[in-house]
Amino acid sequence: MAEEFRLRSVAVAVYGPAALFGLAEGSMLPVVALSAIDRGATTSVAALIGALLGIGSLIANIPAGILATRVGERKSMLVAAGVTAAGLVLCLLNVGAGQSALLVYGAGVLLIGAASAVYSLARQSYLTETVPLHMRARALSTLGGTMRVGLFLGPFAGAAAMQVWGQPGAYYLSLVAVLAAGIVVYRVPDLETTEEHRAAAAAITTWGMIRRKWRVYATLGVGILLLSGIRQTRQTVVPLWAAHLGLSPTVSSVIYGCAGAIDALVFYPAGKVMDRRGRRWVAVPCTFVLGVSFVLMPLAHGPVLLALVAMVMGLGNGLGSGIVMTLGADVSPTVGRPTHIGIWNELADVGSGLGPLLLAGVTALAGLGLGIVVSGLVGFAAAGALWAWIPRTVHRVRRVAERT
Repeated sequence: MAEEFRLRSVAVAVYGPAALFGLAEGSMLPVVALSAIDRGATTSVAALIGALLGIGSLIANIPAGILATRVGERKSMLVAAGVTAAGLVLCLLNVGAGQSALLVYGAGVLLIGAASAVYSLARQSYLTETVPLHMRARALSTLGGTMRVGLFLGPFAGAAAMQVWGQPGAYYLSLVAVLAAGIVVYRVPDLETTEEHRAAAAAITTWGMIRRKWRVYATLGVGILLLSGIRQTRQTVVPLWAAHLGLSPTVSSVIYGCAGAIDALVFYPAGKVMDRRGRRWVAVPCTFVLGVSFVLMPLAHGPVLLALVAMVMGLGNGLGSGIVMTLGADVSPTVGRPTHIGIWNELADVGSGLGPLLLAGVTALAGLGLGIVVSGLVGFAAAGALWAWIPRTVHRVRRVAERT
């Protein structure tokens, strides 16, 4: 009963807004490039504007930790909701024509990316503080799962909205979802902290945290970077290989959706295994299965085989739901946790940026098939790094956290 009560106690505060933020993001993501092109962007410029989401997150990770330390996690989530809403309003504006319209739209996309970093850090820190260690992985895996559900439903809901209001309908839906998330967050209580705790946390600088925990960032952090790289790349390889096979966009979308459904089904069992057996029991299979799915993909010469490989990929990714957040929480200090999480998320975002670049570089030199295989080797490298550097048991996690 204590387990059920604990999970219910954070459902409204964290899981509800996470699903709404995921819905908002999933609704607008499919139309970002199209909206840029409608404002006069070339294909390359539209791709750059789409990349502003990731760039905004990279820029904001460290400031997000500072903000959460200064004003608290709940207020940080409210700030993120407000900034996201402002970014969506800019995306809806069509000021002038040509370059001016693109600049306004790009600024909106950048704001949304930055706000996502603030919200991600604040919700992770809030949940880590609220949930006891023996349920941490389940709680954070469920957090990742609810975000996935929102991202999965968002494109369908956005498509329905666009049937009524045209392309702006996707942004209208995103705006409503973000405002609803902000209302929910406004009604939840702040975390209880003392003045001494806040003062001690505020005294810890980013550079001070790096000096304090550099060994963790240089070992386990590298594993997280590699994991994030292959996870981000997986979003690209299925559509690319489908196009290589000459499949229609509709068939490609169905295959991608099947993988997403498998992805969204396994998050809670994975968290339960992590809590009971240790983090390595999920993190290593997650990365290994992802690596295997990449290596097998060039052997898929038709839609059925591609769908099977994509579902294996979805299984591997779903097993790792919440793993980056869980490991970041495990090695976080009690005082200065938001600062640490900001650095941790920066490592993950760097990996997310480098993974697709590796695929693009090898593909340009040696073809798509070899590019996918080389990207799969990143998964095997991540499995090795996580096997070597994840604390062996939950009890050792506690000892590591206490020492650092």
